[in-house]
Amino acid sequence: MPARLTHFDDKGSAHMVDVAAKAQTHRVARASGGICMRPATLKMILAGTAKKGDVLGVARIAAIQGAKRTSDIIPLCHPLSLTHVAAEFKVDRRRAIVTLTVTVETTGRTGVEMEALAAVSVGLLTIYDMCKAVDRAMTIIDVKLLEKSGGKSGRFRHPEA
Repeated sequence: MPARLTHFDDKGSAHMVDVAAKAQTHRVARASGGICMRPATLKMILAGTAKKGDVLGVARIAAIQGAKRTSDIIPLCHPLSLTHVAAEFKVDRRRAIVTLTVTVETTGRTGVEMEALAAVSVGLLTIYDMCKAVDRAMTIIDVKLLEKSGGKSGRFRHPEA
């Protein structure tokens, strides 16, 4: 039998899950994704010559802001008090891909998976926004939850992580 979708009540109406009875635990989620681009675009980013400035620096701040503002853009997410957000970039020069991995932590009653996924998405979209004038064919790829820990459901690790 499939697991019950918690964001729907018995009548099938969407609602915010009541987490009042859940225990406060340390919760961590890590997500990643990438953006493929032309080699010349990557070269421009790494040289710091993009007209809009430090692309990866701005994307890092955008990712952190994305994690903090997740409940503003995902309707049924709880606003959370985050204790840590880290955004790290890895560059594959041969394939012209920038990978962003974000780790989000809190101590609370609900997990931070959506915050990690939103942060990755916002960070990658920021790279696209800052470089679209020179490369509109950039493609965001493989956004996924790598792992999460804490809470009643315990630990999850993506098979590709």
